[in-house]
Amino acid sequence: MEGGSSWPSESELDEIRNKVAEMSGKSAKEVKVVISPYRICPLGAHIDHQGGAVLAMTINKGILLGFVASGNSQVVLRSGQFEGEERFRVDEVQHTVVDSKENGKAPSSEKSDWGAYARGALYALQQQGKKLTQGIIGLISGSECLDSSGLSSSAAVGVAYLLALESANGLTVLADENIELDRLIENEYLGLKNGILDQSAILLSSYGCLTWMNCKTKVHKLIKWPNLHSDHQIKEYKILIACSGLKQTLKTNPGYNHRVSECQEAAKFLLEASGKAQLKPLLGNVEPEDYETYKGKLASDLAKRAEHFFSENRRVNEGLEAWRSGNLELFGRLISESGQSSIENYECGCEPLIELYKILLRTRGVFGARFSGAGFRGSCFAFIDANYAVEAISFVNSEYSKVQTRFAKQLNSNTPVLICESGHQARVL
Repeated sequence: MEGGSSWPSESELDEIRNKVAEMSGKSAKEVKVVISPYRICPLGAHIDHQGGAVLAMTINKGILLGFVASGNSQVVLRSGQFEGEERFRVDEVQHTVVDSKENGKAPSSEKSDWGAYARGALYALQQQGKKLTQGIIGLISGSECLDSSGLSSSAAVGVAYLLALESANGLTVLADENIELDRLIENEYLGLKNGILDQSAILLSSYGCLTWMNCKTKVHKLIKWPNLHSDHQIKEYKILIACSGLKQTLKTNPGYNHRVSECQEAAKFLLEASGKAQLKPLLGNVEPEDYETYKGKLASDLAKRAEHFFSENRRVNEGLEAWRSGNLELFGRLISESGQSSIENYECGCEPLIELYKILLRTRGVFGARFSGAGFRGSCFAFIDANYAVEAISFVNSEYSKVQTRFAKQLNSNTPVLICESGHQARVL
């Protein structure tokens, strides 16, 4: 793959600049735009919060946030997907959603909650001692039909607001620090027990590369897709995104946090059994040999969660070598095995996504597929031979409509299946 990501186009950038100019009364030339891409995680599913290793990349779809500095402390935001306007000040002390609910100040419905990530970004910056004096006037918009796709639109939104507020206030913040700031949005402000995979991929990725990250040590590196290999011909791939029509946010689904708690419970048992109870209860702190010694004593559900963690870590290591050598057949097979383990061991799939996953495995040219996101909603993705990408769109659409008629009807007829390519990291233009 050569060149750069095709997203966003100049027309998309001009459109959002003109809308913000109209909102703010300023020239379109003064409008900056945050480009915050969505991400996929080929391998490393559900193990980042346990200190596992992950493989991720961004795609050429995502969030655009056009903004100008407001000239005062006021923040004024509109959304391309939701109605209404969000207003608050950067000199207001932000409290977590949990604290706000206890005080009766939280929004009563999710529809009125689209501005929570902007307030969460302000909360995170305040917690890290960043002094903000400038608000922003902005418009945020996501790629069509992908706002609940399981492609980490929430992390992309959080990162976008962080970059915009930092830019407006002349703050220089490194990617590693923004990873931590977005973690504060997700873990503390919203109360979601996820790891750092999503924001790390969004902030660290590079076009045509796979991002490897050890979520325990925070060490990361970029691995380019090889152009040539002596053992076999390097094939050109595309990334297929197939939407399910099922929408549900992680912060309203108790299943996600429950799975994280089960992983921690399994880790606690294994660490105590191996005489290492002083360590934090994360499966990443359990030595593989200790897992093999004591796994037979785990309760059934906990045994499944631990098996997913350790087998997924092995798949990440094997997948990294497959990518380095340009072996898409092996890389894809590992992705599909990850999808099966997510269903059988992590038990996070729902019927529409499992059906979609199975269809992708039957699609001509697909190297491998699995859920995107937590498996409770959204979409599946596949790595597919570029020569079969167009043919696959028709096949997946047709087969999915046969088995999930109700959800298929809810999809935008123009974009239920998308063909994408890898993207760049989040940035401000």
